Amino acid sequence: MDPYALLGVARDADEKAIRSAYRALAKKHHPDLNPGKPEAEAKFKEIAAAYALLSDAEKRARFDRGEIDATGAETAPRGPAGGGSYYRQYAGDGGHARYSAGAEDFGGFDHDDLESLLRRAFNQGGGPGSTRAGGFPLKGQDAHYSLTVDFLTAARGATRRLTLPDGQVLDVTIPAGLKDGQALRLAGKGGPGVNGGPHGDAFVEVAVSPHPLYRRDGDDIIIELPVTLKEAVLGAKVKVPTIHGSVMLAIPPRSSSGTRLRLKGRGIRAGHQVVELKVVLPPGEEPELAAFLEGWKPRHDADPRAGLADLDREGA
Repeated sequence: MDPYALLGVARDADEKAIRSAYRALAKKHHPDLNPGKPEAEAKFKEIAAAYALLSDAEKRARFDRGEIDATGAETAPRGPAGGGSYYRQYAGDGGHARYSAGAEDFGGFDHDDLESLLRRAFNQGGGPGSTRAGGFPLKGQDAHYSLTVDFLTAARGATRRLTLPDGQVLDVTIPAGLKDGQALRLAGKGGPGVNGGPHGDAFVEVAVSPHPLYRRDGDDIIIELPVTLKEAVLGAKVKVPTIHGSVMLAIPPRSSSGTRLRLKGRGIRAGHQVVELKVVLPPGEEPELAAFLEGWKPRHDADPRAGLADLDREGA
Protein backbone atom coordinates (compact mmCIF):
# COMPACT_ATOMS: atom_id res chain seq x y z
CA MET A 1 0.00 0.00 0.00
CA ASP A 2 1.12 3.55 -0.67
CA PRO A 3 2.99 4.79 2.47
CA TYR A 4 1.56 8.28 2.00
CA ALA A 5 -1.97 6.87 2.08
CA LEU A 6 -1.10 4.70 5.10
CA LEU A 7 -0.04 7.76 7.10
CA GLY A 8 -2.78 9.93 5.61
CA VAL A 9 -0.46 12.65 4.33
CA ALA A 10 -0.01 14.38 0.99
CA ARG A 11 2.91 13.43 -1.24
CA ASP A 12 4.47 16.85 -0.68
CA ALA A 13 4.11 16.69 3.13
CA ASP A 14 7.13 17.91 5.07
CA GLU A 15 9.02 15.92 7.72
CA LYS A 16 7.07 17.50 10.58
CA ALA A 17 3.70 16.54 9.10
CA ILE A 18 4.85 12.99 8.45
CA ARG A 19 6.22 12.63 11.95
CA SER A 20 3.04 14.00 13.55
CA ALA A 21 0.83 11.67 11.53
CA TYR A 22 2.99 8.69 12.43
CA ARG A 23 2.97 9.44 16.17
CA ALA A 24 -0.82 9.73 16.23
CA LEU A 25 -1.34 6.47 14.32
CA ALA A 26 1.32 4.60 16.32
CA LYS A 27 -0.44 5.41 19.56
CA LYS A 28 -3.83 4.46 18.15
CA HIS A 29 -2.83 1.07 16.72
CA HIS A 30 -0.14 -0.15 19.09
CA PRO A 31 -0.74 -3.87 19.86
CA ASP A 32 -0.33 -3.47 23.61
CA LEU A 33 -3.08 -0.90 23.58
CA ASN A 34 -5.28 -3.20 21.49
CA PRO A 35 -5.03 -6.61 23.20
CA GLY A 36 -6.58 -9.51 21.34
CA LYS A 37 -6.63 -7.62 18.04
CA PRO A 38 -4.05 -9.10 15.64
CA GLU A 39 -5.19 -6.65 13.00
CA ALA A 40 -3.91 -3.82 15.19
CA GLU A 41 -0.41 -5.34 15.26
CA ALA A 42 -0.46 -5.78 11.49
CA LYS A 43 -1.61 -2.20 11.04
CA PHE A 44 1.02 -0.93 13.44
CA LYS A 45 3.80 -2.68 11.53
CA GLU A 46 2.53 -1.24 8.25
CA ILE A 47 2.55 2.24 9.78
CA ALA A 48 6.06 1.76 11.16
CA ALA A 49 7.29 0.53 7.78
CA ALA A 50 5.69 3.50 6.00
CA TYR A 51 7.27 5.93 8.42
CA ALA A 52 10.66 4.24 8.14
CA LEU A 53 10.57 4.77 4.37
CA LEU A 54 9.24 8.34 4.34
CA SER A 55 11.43 9.55 7.20
CA ASP A 56 14.53 8.53 5.25
CA ALA A 57 15.11 11.30 2.71
CA GLU A 58 17.05 9.08 0.30
CA LYS A 59 14.55 6.21 0.39
CA ARG A 60 11.63 8.60 0.04
CA ALA A 61 13.19 10.16 -3.03
CA ARG A 62 13.81 6.74 -4.57
CA PHE A 63 10.23 5.70 -3.87
CA ASP A 64 8.89 8.89 -5.42
CA ARG A 65 10.98 8.18 -8.54
CA GLY A 66 9.65 4.62 -8.68
CA GLU A 67 13.05 3.00 -8.04
CA ILE A 68 11.82 1.10 -4.97
CA ASP A 69 8.39 0.00 -3.82
CA ALA A 70 6.67 0.54 -0.46
CA THR A 71 8.60 -2.35 1.11
CA GLY A 72 11.95 -0.85 0.10
CA ALA A 73 12.53 -3.48 -2.58
CA GLU A 74 14.07 -2.58 -5.93
CA THR A 75 11.55 -2.36 -8.74
CA ALA A 76 12.33 -3.96 -12.11
CA PRO A 77 11.42 -2.28 -15.40
CA ARG A 78 8.41 -3.71 -17.16
CA GLY A 79 8.57 -5.37 -20.56
CA PRO A 80 7.21 -3.85 -23.71
CA ALA A 81 3.74 -5.22 -23.10
CA GLY A 82 3.79 -4.19 -19.47
CA GLY A 83 3.07 -7.74 -18.36
CA GLY A 84 4.89 -10.69 -16.91
CA SER A 85 6.27 -11.31 -13.49
CA TYR A 86 9.71 -10.26 -12.36
CA TYR A 87 12.01 -11.49 -9.59
CA ARG A 88 12.63 -8.70 -7.05
CA GLN A 89 16.09 -8.15 -5.70
CA TYR A 90 15.86 -6.74 -2.22
CA ALA A 91 17.93 -3.79 -1.10
CA GLY A 92 20.44 -3.82 1.76
CA ASP A 93 17.70 -3.89 4.39
CA GLY A 94 16.50 -7.29 3.22
CA GLY A 95 13.17 -5.91 2.09
CA HIS A 96 12.13 -5.22 5.65
CA ALA A 97 11.29 -1.75 6.84
CA ARG A 98 13.52 -0.35 9.57
CA TYR A 99 12.07 1.30 12.65
CA SER A 100 14.21 3.22 15.09
CA ALA A 101 12.71 4.10 18.45
CA GLY A 102 14.76 7.13 19.28
CA ALA A 103 13.89 10.41 20.95
CA GLU A 104 10.44 10.74 19.39
CA ASP A 105 7.84 12.37 21.57
CA PHE A 106 4.76 10.18 21.81
CA GLY A 107 2.71 12.52 23.94
CA GLY A 108 1.26 10.43 26.76
CA PHE A 109 3.90 7.68 26.46
CA ASP A 110 6.90 7.57 28.74
CA HIS A 111 10.08 6.99 26.69
CA ASP A 112 11.06 3.83 28.56
CA ASP A 113 7.50 2.47 28.38
CA LEU A 114 7.42 3.02 24.64
CA GLU A 115 10.72 1.19 24.21
CA SER A 116 9.29 -1.76 26.12
CA LEU A 117 6.09 -1.76 24.04
CA LEU A 118 8.04 -1.78 20.82
CA ARG A 119 10.25 -4.63 21.98
CA ARG A 120 7.24 -6.79 22.80
CA ALA A 121 5.50 -5.88 19.54
CA PHE A 122 8.39 -6.78 17.26
CA ASN A 123 10.56 -9.22 19.20
CA GLN A 124 8.19 -11.47 21.11
CA GLY A 125 10.00 -14.59 22.21
CA GLY A 126 13.45 -13.02 21.81
CA GLY A 127 15.72 -11.54 24.42
CA PRO A 128 17.69 -8.29 24.22
CA GLY A 129 20.00 -9.84 21.63
CA SER A 130 17.28 -11.36 19.48
CA THR A 131 17.91 -11.07 15.74
CA ARG A 132 15.13 -13.25 14.38
CA ALA A 133 14.01 -12.62 10.81
CA GLY A 134 11.50 -9.82 10.54
CA GLY A 135 12.67 -8.11 13.74
CA PHE A 136 12.93 -4.34 13.69
CA PRO A 137 16.12 -2.65 14.97
CA LEU A 138 15.42 -1.05 18.32
CA LYS A 139 17.43 1.18 20.58
CA GLY A 140 18.75 -0.47 23.75
CA GLN A 141 17.38 0.14 27.21
CA ASP A 142 18.38 3.37 28.91
CA ALA A 143 20.36 3.02 32.14
CA HIS A 144 19.89 5.22 35.20
CA TYR A 145 22.57 5.96 37.80
CA SER A 146 23.18 8.41 40.63
CA LEU A 147 26.35 10.29 41.52
CA THR A 148 27.21 12.62 44.41
CA VAL A 149 29.71 15.44 43.91
CA ASP A 150 30.93 18.19 46.21
CA PHE A 151 29.78 21.80 45.92
CA LEU A 152 32.98 23.11 44.33
CA THR A 153 33.02 20.39 41.67
CA ALA A 154 29.48 21.28 40.65
CA ALA A 155 30.26 25.00 40.68
CA ARG A 156 33.52 24.87 38.73
CA GLY A 157 33.03 21.74 36.62
CA ALA A 158 35.21 18.64 36.45
CA THR A 159 35.29 15.01 35.32
CA ARG A 160 34.30 12.33 37.81
CA ARG A 161 34.47 8.55 37.43
CA LEU A 162 31.33 6.51 38.17
CA THR A 163 31.81 2.81 38.98
CA LEU A 164 28.90 0.68 37.78
CA PRO A 165 27.50 -2.37 39.60
CA ASP A 166 29.22 -4.70 37.11
CA GLY A 167 32.62 -3.11 37.75
CA GLN A 168 32.76 -1.04 34.58
CA VAL A 169 33.41 2.68 34.86
CA LEU A 170 31.94 5.76 33.21
CA ASP A 171 33.76 9.08 33.03
CA VAL A 172 31.12 11.73 33.70
CA THR A 173 31.79 15.32 32.68
CA ILE A 174 30.31 17.68 35.25
CA PRO A 175 29.59 21.02 33.55
CA ALA A 176 30.29 24.20 35.49
CA GLY A 177 27.15 25.35 37.27
CA LEU A 178 25.49 21.93 37.59
CA LYS A 179 22.51 22.09 39.95
CA ASP A 180 21.53 19.59 42.61
CA GLY A 181 19.28 16.88 41.16
CA GLN A 182 20.17 17.64 37.54
CA ALA A 183 20.46 14.62 35.23
CA LEU A 184 23.23 14.22 32.67
CA ARG A 185 22.74 12.18 29.48
CA LEU A 186 25.58 10.01 28.23
CA ALA A 187 24.64 9.03 24.69
CA GLY A 188 25.18 5.39 23.77
CA LYS A 189 26.26 4.31 27.26
CA GLY A 190 23.12 2.30 28.04
CA GLY A 191 22.07 -1.23 27.17
CA PRO A 192 22.80 -2.90 23.80
CA GLY A 193 20.32 -2.47 20.97
CA VAL A 194 18.09 -5.16 19.51
CA ASN A 195 18.43 -6.44 15.93
CA GLY A 196 21.33 -4.12 15.21
CA GLY A 197 19.76 -1.08 16.85
CA PRO A 198 21.87 1.53 18.68
CA HIS A 199 22.82 1.35 22.34
CA GLY A 200 20.58 3.10 24.83
CA ASP A 201 21.68 6.13 26.80
CA ALA A 202 22.85 6.46 30.39
CA PHE A 203 21.20 9.08 32.58
CA VAL A 204 23.17 10.12 35.65
CA GLU A 205 21.31 12.07 38.33
CA VAL A 206 23.78 14.20 40.26
CA ALA A 207 23.37 15.14 43.91
CA VAL A 208 25.42 18.14 45.06
CA SER A 209 26.55 18.05 48.68
CA PRO A 210 26.32 21.34 50.62
CA HIS A 211 29.39 23.41 51.48
CA PRO A 212 30.08 24.74 54.99
CA LEU A 213 30.98 28.19 53.67
CA TYR A 214 29.27 28.79 50.32
CA ARG A 215 25.64 28.72 49.32
CA ARG A 216 24.17 29.24 45.90
CA ASP A 217 21.56 31.69 44.58
CA GLY A 218 21.22 31.11 40.85
CA ASP A 219 24.72 31.73 39.50
CA ASP A 220 25.67 33.89 42.47
CA ILE A 221 27.64 32.56 45.43
CA ILE A 222 26.78 33.90 48.87
CA ILE A 223 29.22 33.79 51.78
CA GLU A 224 28.89 35.05 55.35
CA LEU A 225 32.10 36.79 56.38
CA PRO A 226 32.87 37.39 60.07
CA VAL A 227 34.53 40.77 60.76
CA THR A 228 35.73 42.39 63.98
CA LEU A 229 34.07 45.41 65.52
CA LYS A 230 37.13 47.50 64.68
CA GLU A 231 37.06 46.39 61.00
CA ALA A 232 33.35 47.20 60.78
CA VAL A 233 33.71 50.65 62.40
CA LEU A 234 36.96 51.84 60.83
CA GLY A 235 36.97 49.83 57.61
CA ALA A 236 39.66 47.40 56.50
CA LYS A 237 41.01 45.21 53.72
CA VAL A 238 40.60 41.51 54.39
CA LYS A 239 41.20 38.30 52.50
CA VAL A 240 38.02 36.56 51.33
CA PRO A 241 37.77 33.03 49.92
CA THR A 242 35.91 32.51 46.64
CA ILE A 243 35.28 29.40 44.55
CA HIS A 244 38.06 30.64 42.24
CA GLY A 245 40.62 31.45 44.96
CA SER A 246 41.07 34.09 47.66
CA VAL A 247 40.91 37.84 46.90
CA MET A 248 41.25 41.04 48.92
CA LEU A 249 38.03 42.85 49.83
CA ALA A 250 37.72 46.44 51.05
CA ILE A 251 35.26 46.76 53.93
CA PRO A 252 33.85 50.30 54.05
CA PRO A 253 33.94 52.18 57.38
CA ARG A 254 30.75 52.04 59.49
CA SER A 255 29.62 48.69 58.10
CA SER A 256 26.97 46.75 59.98
CA SER A 257 26.10 43.10 60.25
CA GLY A 258 24.08 42.20 57.16
CA THR A 259 25.92 44.65 54.90
CA ARG A 260 26.35 43.02 51.49
CA LEU A 261 29.38 43.57 49.27
CA ARG A 262 29.77 42.19 45.74
CA LEU A 263 32.79 40.59 44.15
CA LYS A 264 32.09 40.86 40.43
CA GLY A 265 32.59 37.76 38.30
CA ARG A 266 33.56 35.57 41.25
CA GLY A 267 30.48 33.37 41.12
CA ILE A 268 29.41 30.57 38.79
CA ARG A 269 29.91 31.27 35.08
CA ALA A 270 29.06 35.00 34.78
CA GLY A 271 27.67 35.19 38.33
CA HIS A 272 29.10 37.15 41.27
CA GLN A 273 30.02 36.45 44.87
CA VAL A 274 28.00 38.27 47.49
CA VAL A 275 29.77 38.79 50.82
CA GLU A 276 27.45 39.28 53.77
CA LEU A 277 29.21 40.84 56.77
CA LYS A 278 28.71 39.52 60.28
CA VAL A 279 30.18 41.63 63.09
CA VAL A 280 31.71 39.40 65.76
CA LEU A 281 32.74 40.66 69.23
CA PRO A 282 36.02 39.55 70.84
CA PRO A 283 35.76 36.21 72.66
CA GLY A 284 37.17 37.53 75.94
CA GLU A 285 36.60 40.58 78.12
CA GLU A 286 37.63 43.99 76.79
CA PRO A 287 37.50 46.37 79.80
CA GLU A 288 38.78 49.34 77.83
CA LEU A 289 36.07 48.89 75.23
CA ALA A 290 33.43 48.47 77.92
CA ALA A 291 34.62 51.62 79.73
CA PHE A 292 34.59 53.58 76.48
CA LEU A 293 31.07 52.51 75.61
CA GLU A 294 29.76 53.33 79.07
CA GLY A 295 30.85 56.94 78.65
CA TRP A 296 30.16 57.17 74.93
CA LYS A 297 27.30 59.35 73.76
CA PRO A 298 26.63 58.69 70.05
CA ARG A 299 26.48 61.81 67.90
CA HIS A 300 23.79 60.22 65.76
CA ASP A 301 21.74 58.34 68.31
CA ALA A 302 19.11 56.05 66.77
CA ASP A 303 17.01 53.16 67.95
CA PRO A 304 17.98 50.09 65.82
CA ARG A 305 14.69 48.43 66.80
CA ALA A 306 12.49 51.32 65.72
CA GLY A 307 9.45 50.09 63.87
CA LEU A 308 9.41 46.63 65.45
CA ALA A 309 6.62 47.62 67.83
CA ASP A 310 4.44 48.76 64.93
CA LEU A 311 5.04 45.52 63.08
CA ASP A 312 4.20 43.56 66.23
CA ARG A 313 0.88 45.38 66.55
CA GLU A 314 0.04 44.66 62.89
CA GLY A 315 0.57 40.98 63.45
CA ALA A 316 -1.58 40.86 66.60
